[in-house]
Amino acid sequence: MLDLACGSGRHVRWLAAQGFAVTAVDRDAAALEPLRSIAQVHVADLEGAPWPLPGARFDAVVVINYLWRPLWPELLAALAEGGVLIYETFADGNQSVGKPSRADFLLRHGELLQVARGLRIVAYEDGYLEPPPRYVQRIAAVADGAADRRYPLQVEQAPGA
Repeated sequence: MLDLACGSGRHVRWLAAQGFAVTAVDRDAAALEPLRSIAQVHVADLEGAPWPLPGARFDAVVVINYLWRPLWPELLAALAEGGVLIYETFADGNQSVGKPSRADFLLRHGELLQVARGLRIVAYEDGYLEPPPRYVQRIAAVADGAADRRYPLQVEQAPGA
């Protein structure tokens, strides 16, 4: 199981406590250090360096509160057959209630559905939550074998946009 951009490891700790073998990736070596006893850790600059786990496949890929669109092809390729993608991060609308507020860090409406095209969607939400007040998108999707996991995102401009 991969926890990408795991920060201090809140999800890594929980997953490991449930008995999962976890791979934790983040750029903050100090935050990863305490996780070494419960996870395989990789210090990596996810935005400025090559993908740190070429060829690795995982039964689950978890990404929470992190968005770097260029990684989506690697994330999809990292899903093993039957693997689950769990992704949640801030969405458009969040700029009205707090940070992040830059469009680069906010998912567009339905964007995770487009990213996961070719996977079997198990659950999807796009909306407002509190506390704290925030707009998020979240998805759980399975690479079930019938899916074509080549990078499926093709953003089409709406008429008149």
